[in-house]
Amino acid sequence: MAVTELICINCPRGCHLKVDEKLNVTGNFCPRGAAYGKQEVTNPVRTVTSTVRIECADLPLCPVKTAKATPKGKMFDIMSSIDKVKLVAPIHVGDVVIKDVCGTGVDVVACRDMEKI
Repeated sequence: MAVTELICINCPRGCHLKVDEKLNVTGNFCPRGAAYGKQEVTNPVRTVTSTVRIECADLPLCPVKTAKATPKGKMFDIMSSIDKVKLVAPIHVGDVVIKDVCGTGVDVVACRDMEKI
């Protein structure tokens, strides 16, 4: 019987979880830990954060992130797509930088206002 051991990242407590083949989770101190353990074993997802080059702004880079969690296996493809983008100011928080990145159905959005200089 294979047991997967994880450390929960949903809160600062960092519970040491064990998930068995039947998706029974032990070691969690809250319901979020149980949900995280099941999710991580069946379909791990992450929010991707990065920066994008921007012209005509005070700073050379604009922080961006995926609007919601994406499949962990697509992270490198998403980062490659983000690396190809170059923005021009003005950009505002929430502006879509890449729509439906890598066919995930998730947008990459700006995380900071960047005004034109």
